[in-house]
Amino acid sequence: MTSAGDVEPPAALAEASFFLAFFRETAAIAEVELKKLFRDPTELFSRAVQPVLWLVIFGQVFSNVHGIPTGKVSYLAFMTPGILAQSVLFTAIFYGIAVIWERDLGIIHKLLVSPAHRSSLVIGKAASAGFRGAVQTLIIYLIALALHISINWNPLAIAGVLFAVALGSAVFSTFSLIIACIVKSRERFMGIGQVLTMPLFFASSAIYPLTMMPRWLRGVAFLNPLTYLVDALHGIMIQGGQSVHPLLVDLGVMTINLPSTGIRRSQVVSHACPIGTPLLDYRTMM
Repeated sequence: MTSAGDVEPPAALAEASFFLAFFRETAAIAEVELKKLFRDPTELFSRAVQPVLWLVIFGQVFSNVHGIPTGKVSYLAFMTPGILAQSVLFTAIFYGIAVIWERDLGIIHKLLVSPAHRSSLVIGKAASAGFRGAVQTLIIYLIALALHISINWNPLAIAGVLFAVALGSAVFSTFSLIIACIVKSRERFMGIGQVLTMPLFFASSAIYPLTMMPRWLRGVAFLNPLTYLVDALHGIMIQGGQSVHPLLVDLGVMTINLPSTGIRRSQVVSHACPIGTPLLDYRTMM
C-alpha cells in the first residue's frame, strides 16, 4: 500500500519541472524578440519623436490655457504620464505586425509544432513588449528632466512606473497579437491599428481630466484600459499628482485584462495559423 508521502514528492517534482520548462520557453521567446530589437534599434528612436512633439509643442502651448483643471500640478506635468501611456499604447498596439510577417515566413508554424506551450509564446512576446515600454519610460523621463517637469524621483515610485508600464505594454501587445492572428495582411492590420489607437487615446485621461468629459465619454473611459494605466501613472510619476482610483484598483484592472487577452490569443493562434497553411514564397517576389 502506497502512502500519501510516497505520492506527493513525485507530483510536486513534476509540477516544479513544468513551471521550470515554461519559464525557459518564455525566456527563450523573449530573448529572440530582444535580439531583433537590439539588431535594429531604429524603431525605438523613431518612437521617441512623437513624445517630444507632444510635450515640447502641444504641452508648452496648452500650458497657457488655464481652463483645464489639473489640480496642484502644471498642465505639462499632468500630461506627461498620459504621453508615456500613449507611447506604450502606440508601440504595443503595432507589435502584432511582426507576427503577420513571421506567419508569412513560416516562423509561427515552426513555433506551433515545437513542444513549447502556446501560452509561453504569448507571454514571451508580452515580456519583450514590456522591455520596449521600459525604454519609452526612459525617454519620457529624459524629456521631463530637460523640461524641468516635477517628476517623483523616489526609487519606489520609479519602480512602480516601470511595473505599470510593463503591465500596460503586455496588455496592449497581447491584444495586438489577437488582431494579428485574425487579419490576413499587414495593410489591413495597419488600418485596424490606426482605428483603435486614436479612440483609446482620446477616450482616456491622457491629455485632459475625466471631469471635463461629457457623461457618455466618461462611460467609455471607464471601460478603456488605457484610462487605468494613465491614472496609475498620475499618482506615482508626478510630484503632487493625484489619481482617481487607488493604485491597486488601476493595476488590478490591467492585470485582469492581461490573462484574458493572453489566453484568447493562445486560442486564436491555433485557428488563425493552422499547420499546413500555404506560406508566402518570397522567392517569387525577387
